Amino acid sequence: MAGLLLRRWMPGRRWLMLGIVLGNLIPDLDNLLVAVATLTGAAAEGLHRTFSHSLFTALAIIVLGYLAGALLARPKWANLGLGLGLGVALHILFDLLIWFNGVQILWPLSPWINLWSNTSPPEWWSQLMMPAEFLAFALFFGTLGAAARHARSGSQFQARLRMWTILQGLLFIVFTALVFLKDSRFMTIYGIFYLLSLFLALGVTIRMNGIIDKGRVAIPKPISARSI
Repeated sequence: MAGLLLRRWMPGRRWLMLGIVLGNLIPDLDNLLVAVATLTGAAAEGLHRTFSHSLFTALAIIVLGYLAGALLARPKWANLGLGLGLGVALHILFDLLIWFNGVQILWPLSPWINLWSNTSPPEWWSQLMMPAEFLAFALFFGTLGAAARHARSGSQFQARLRMWTILQGLLFIVFTALVFLKDSRFMTIYGIFYLLSLFLALGVTIRMNGIIDKGRVAIPKPISARSI
């Protein structure tokens, strides 16, 4: 959502905004490694909020994008790399501000940085943050759907976006109930649906790249009777 809001201040370069929005999503793909480690009985320590949440990783992505753009003579690849790097950096910033577990922001050189190290959030807040991920997905899909309707683009895909928005809202309700019921199966079921939703968000973002790049992400204002 924050990546989409940046559009008004960013230059209209092809694939730049696409990269920013994707870059906000891809750091949490490290949860896939955590899931594999958990299922195989391997150590999951050091897999989440480390290498994928490092400013060095963001910088490396920008450099690789620039090199790809120069070698292929395709500026859009340099724009994509810059956008991805900026998106990763923005994701790191929000993790530092919102989550309470810290981020290894200069992996592999530095220890973890936790702005809330002296703060103990209430238990209900820590529990609610996990199912709230699905609420965020619902808001994201809803915003893209509104942008598609405003652009009068992809009428068939708009129906899918509406369905996925509703589904994410339902998942938020279900997992909010499960987390407060302290169901022992919560983490396994949650992890499966979270990863599926994350991959869905990545696919939807790529599918909507034309609208995202054009900046048509603002929810249109209703037309007043006077303007008619």
